[in-house]
Amino acid sequence: MAKKNVNEMSFLDHLEDLRWHLIRIVMAVVIVATFAFIFSRFIFQDIVFAPIYMDFPTYHYLCEIAQLLKIDSTFCNEEMPLIIQNRTMAGQFSADIWTAILGGFLISFPYIIYELWKFISPGLHENERKHSRGFIIISSLLFFVGVLFGYYVITPLSINFLANYSISDLVENQIDISSFIGLVRSSVLAAGLVFELPIIIYFLTKVGLITPQILKKYRKYALVLVLVLSAIITPPDIASQVIVAIPILILYQVSIYISRIVVRNQKRKAK
Repeated sequence: MAKKNVNEMSFLDHLEDLRWHLIRIVMAVVIVATFAFIFSRFIFQDIVFAPIYMDFPTYHYLCEIAQLLKIDSTFCNEEMPLIIQNRTMAGQFSADIWTAILGGFLISFPYIIYELWKFISPGLHENERKHSRGFIIISSLLFFVGVLFGYYVITPLSINFLANYSISDLVENQIDISSFIGLVRSSVLAAGLVFELPIIIYFLTKVGLITPQILKKYRKYALVLVLVLSAIITPPDIASQVIVAIPILILYQVSIYISRIVVRNQKRKAK
């Protein structure tokens, strides 16, 4: 049976359509997660646990900077002062399952965006669909850039700071595997979603909820919010917060520019 025109679809038809899009998304994530589970040893040893070792690229470059400035830094240590341990019977299995699911979500993100776009696009005008063809590529690119930023910047900064923070020599950092993976997962996922800010602003501007004037007016409040967000997803040292805050502020400025373009195009069409 031919698919109904979007204007002829009832509310229940839209829900049914959405349900099938979500089913395909879940199937894609599960399929990719299955492959991630099969290659879990490689994923854990070469990706998840890589920031524990001091030959990780971030530590190498930051150590060179510290040596250039002639300051002592934990980035130049020979090893990370922490031990990853498991204290529950199903701890390693649970870590494997959830890491595979996260990997399935990250790798399937372009397809997830594609399915969501297929659900939204029928409600747009032809010219709007034409000008939004790069949506999947741009949103996926921003997401993956954010994921890389979270993995190579936020994650190693957090691990290095927290592993070297000590209240007494009597206390050893024997970190539970769920706590460690939770830090890596939240850093990577949060950064990936934060980097979607320009896309979010684009759609909020399209529906009239946001304008460039509003973004400019509340820029100082956004600065405070960015600093708070940076403090949440990074360790509580000023350098790490500044490193994380800079790209977010750049994204906010880019979002203002995007919002201005959307409003300009809407006014041009109205004329």
